[in-house]
Amino acid sequence: MSSSLLNEMGELNIRNAHTAESSKSFLLVDENETLQVTEEESFLEKLGISDEKAVKVLSIFGNTGDGKSHTLNATFFEGREVFRTSETQDSCTVGVWAAFDPLLSLILLDTEGLLGATSRQSQRLRLLLKVLAVSDVVVYRTRAERLHNDLFCFLGNASQAYLKHFTSELKAVSDRCGLEVPLSSLGPALIIFHETANTKILGCDSRTPGGAEQLLQKRFHQLDLSTEAFNSVEYVGTRTTVPPTNFSSFLEMVRQRTSNTSTRSRRPPSIVYNALKALSMRFNGEITDDRIATTSFFPDEYFSCSNVCLSCGARCTRNMNHIKENVSHTSKKRCRYTHQYNNKVLICRVCYERGLEVAVSPKTSASTDSKWFGLATYAWSGYVLECPNCGIIYRSRQYWVGNQDPEASVVRPELRHVWLGNEAFLKDNSNGAQRVLDGVNSMIQSVTEYSAGPTKAITAWLTDQVAPEYWRPNSQITECHQCKKNFADGERKHHCRCCGEGCCDNCSSKTMLVPERGWGTTAVRVCDDCYRTGGSSAGKQLEAAREGKGLMARRITEVAQSTLDIMTSAVEYPLGIVKDVARPDYWVPDHELVKCHRCEKPFTGTTGKHHCRACGLGFCSQCSPELRPVPSRGWDHPVRVCMDCSENEGEL
Repeated sequence: MSSSLLNEMGELNIRNAHTAESSKSFLLVDENETLQVTEEESFLEKLGISDEKAVKVLSIFGNTGDGKSHTLNATFFEGREVFRTSETQDSCTVGVWAAFDPLLSLILLDTEGLLGATSRQSQRLRLLLKVLAVSDVVVYRTRAERLHNDLFCFLGNASQAYLKHFTSELKAVSDRCGLEVPLSSLGPALIIFHETANTKILGCDSRTPGGAEQLLQKRFHQLDLSTEAFNSVEYVGTRTTVPPTNFSSFLEMVRQRTSNTSTRSRRPPSIVYNALKALSMRFNGEITDDRIATTSFFPDEYFSCSNVCLSCGARCTRNMNHIKENVSHTSKKRCRYTHQYNNKVLICRVCYERGLEVAVSPKTSASTDSKWFGLATYAWSGYVLECPNCGIIYRSRQYWVGNQDPEASVVRPELRHVWLGNEAFLKDNSNGAQRVLDGVNSMIQSVTEYSAGPTKAITAWLTDQVAPEYWRPNSQITECHQCKKNFADGERKHHCRCCGEGCCDNCSSKTMLVPERGWGTTAVRVCDDCYRTGGSSAGKQLEAAREGKGLMARRITEVAQSTLDIMTSAVEYPLGIVKDVARPDYWVPDHELVKCHRCEKPFTGTTGKHHCRACGLGFCSQCSPELRPVPSRGWDHPVRVCMDCSENEGEL
């Protein structure tokens, strides 16, 4: 008996022995990209092999109805239906099915047809690329008279996507598994198996230089596509005028590629499983964007993070699920400033030059200022910038006496993307409204003992602090300069911008330009006498030169006064409305507070509800008696905290 016959009989015995143990394929990954085998042991058991067995992986791709499953059955299992087939035009393979060929030590992966009807086309294409990424040999099966453009586009796009999205992940898997040659160093070998009925197979003409492979590469180049991810591209053609199809040349090509270990060596099947599992965990996000361009089989949106910047709409350029690895979002596109998100971040320039990146936020007051004085100062002098390392680096009131803009001197601005769920740099400003409300309540309580209204008393004080030199101080104005009527407690005193005297509202209802006092662009309030005389006064022009600084301060103060008027109106609104508007994001809304979070005492009309500034939960007075700074939430001054948070002082 010849040696070749003995070899064939030996191969037959090996196939029959394995078929007796496992005659059917099994579902490895379903159409939703979900891995159906959850453990290595189960994977090995379904294949019928041990982990000591070194294997390679062959996967097959192609359009629906081109006979992928039949090709695997006829080539490796002598026609037995290990992979299910159908005589209809409908796809009989959904998801990815696996079986093992013991003769060539090949894990065979049968994939869903490219043209099969599905509502999850994007998920199917991404699944196919994940299968391609773990394969050693990739077969594209086509049954057509000529090679169509879809074949070249699919393979060219797959090559590009493989290099861009899967190489680094496969390298990480190989490093974890201790492989000497990374899986990603060279991609799989590509075999295009082409069956015709009436036309000649590619490259059969001896006059064609370079053969079929040269023609394939020329076609890829004409379509501006590359096969860089594949370590080789080979063509197998067969012409079938009378069935059955001859698969011998295809089988011989597979034998050559699987026996060649110069580029990719065999490996334990557990490595294959872990690689597929890693890719499934990384690239498993839902693809919901219907506007994805269809010019590519594998657009970046299938594999990259779906998060977009809320400010500029730029897409995150990292791979999917990078947040699980504590890797932050990023984008190559520069963000734009949006007041809605306040995404301009100020970095202390001194710290930055020392190699530190310390963000500072405009605040109403410094940590060394008292609450009342700090808010009052903010009303007329603006904000303060305080660095935890350098202390107070800027007070905006100094701008009135000639200091530079902070962005040109003490800080460097950065525009940062605003990613959903990752807006930590906004925390210092997130409770700004509540801090102002707390300050207003504190001021009301502090100055209520005086007969004048709280905001009117503050306005008078602010006016005296920044009044031009020719203005009469509020404390010296007891009666109207025009009608001599005494001012009642809390009644508004108006300064004439021309003479500087204090008048009541009725005697200073006129407005006009007062250029000799520096009010030359906008009509301002004047008393009736100055309005009648036109405001001419000897010596006023000489005084104007030394009043510039005070005049600028006064102009800004008038804006602050308007703000105080608005604050006065706000306090007159129902307190619940104001508190709801000012409530920081982490606070539990008032209407949801029905009982104390600690002692569970029900809140009644006489029981006050207090928010802990650290955790944001609601407590009664007895369960939140202490005042402490909570810098992690942006509260630099002592504020109310619950007993639980007070005990955990290290977390404040």
